[in-house]
This record gives sequence, C-alpha cells and structure tokens, in this order.
Amino acid sequence: MTTTYSAQMDWDRLGDTFLTAFQQTMLMVCVGLLAAGFVGLILGIILYTTREGGILANKPVYWIINVIVNFVRPIPTIILMTAIGPLTELIVDTRIGTKAAIVGIVIAATFGAARIVEQNLVTIDPGVIEAAKAMGASPFRIIWSVIIPEALGPLILGFTFMFIAIVDMSAMAGYIGGGGLGDFAIVYGYRAFNDQVTWFAVAVIIVIVQVAQLFGNWLAKKVMRR
Repeated sequence: MTTTYSAQMDWDRLGDTFLTAFQQTMLMVCVGLLAAGFVGLILGIILYTTREGGILANKPVYWIINVIVNFVRPIPTIILMTAIGPLTELIVDTRIGTKAAIVGIVIAATFGAARIVEQNLVTIDPGVIEAAKAMGASPFRIIWSVIIPEALGPLILGFTFMFIAIVDMSAMAGYIGGGGLGDFAIVYGYRAFNDQVTWFAVAVIIVIVQVAQLFGNWLAKKVMRR
C-alpha cells in the first residue's frame, strides 16, 4: 500500500484555521514573554544581589531561589504543562486551551529568564558597583541606576533568546488543546500527509524568529553604543 502526500495547501479550507493558529501563537509568545520576562527579571536580580558578595547578600534567600530555578528549568515544557494541571485549573479554570498553555509557558520561561538575567548581570564590572556604593547610593538605587543600565544590552539579547525559546514552547501547546502554529503543522500537515502545510507553518515560524532576532540585535546594538 502506497501513501500519497498532498502537494498543495487548500487556502479556502485552511486559511481561517491558519490565521487562528497564528494569533494563538502570537498570544502565547507575547503574554509569555511579558509575564515571564518581568518575573524572571526580578528573580534574576534577586539571585545576583543576594549571592555571596552581592549588595544584598543573603545566603538562605539565594539558596532557596537557586534550588527552585535549578529544579524547574530541566523539566521539558510539555511535561511541565501536564504536571501543573491542578495549578493551571486553579488559575484559569481549565487545563486545556490557549490560556492553560500560557500558564505553563510563563512558569517554564520565568525560571529560564531568571538564569539568563543572573548570568548577564554577573558580567558587570564590580568596580562600577563599588563606586556607586562609595557615593552612598542605596541598594535599590544601585540596582535601578547602575546594574540594569550596565547590563541592558546583553539583557536585550538574552530576552531575544527567550522570545525564540517561547516560540519553541508554544509549539507544544497543541498537546493540551492550546492550538498555535505547531499544532497547525501537526494536525493539518503531518497527520494529513500534506508537506506543503507543514513547511508553510515552519516558514512562518522562521520569519517570526528572524524578525525578533534582527530587532533584538538592532536594539541591543543601539543601547550599547550609548
């Protein structure tokens, strides 16, 4: 028995479905980036400032957050999405759909973002922080006026990487009914034996990633030139 593969994409049948999938992916990615980026930035700053020698050195706080980050980060996104089902249902009143996928994406991306932020902050010249301390600046002022501005360029590149990682995470959303381009490619491409649909979805994802990468590189370069 020979399997036949469709060579064309039926826009009349799949056009609206594709647009819905695209919107779902962008919703998951944008909300995930904003929420995970904000919380991850805070956690990353706490990790950096409470580590030994930091301006807010606190070993118990650093140890607890560090352990949590190391515990959550290695868990594959699809497993995390299913494992936190009760929490997801508590937050958005359902375990399936785009909203449920966003919860999983935010949790997974938050701890990845925290580590990215911490790793970028440790590259800051300690002399700059010591100079600010010598001038009598408070820890909060040092964080806001010295640490973040000094690492802004690398942080932008780090968040660009996180955006791309979240696009990858969103492709898993189909497994819990979250839709998106990944689900579109699997359901209407792979399972329907239509390579054109699969490659079209892949091409759209590549365009999204390339636009984000180019914008992130441009913005980081502009910031670092100042």
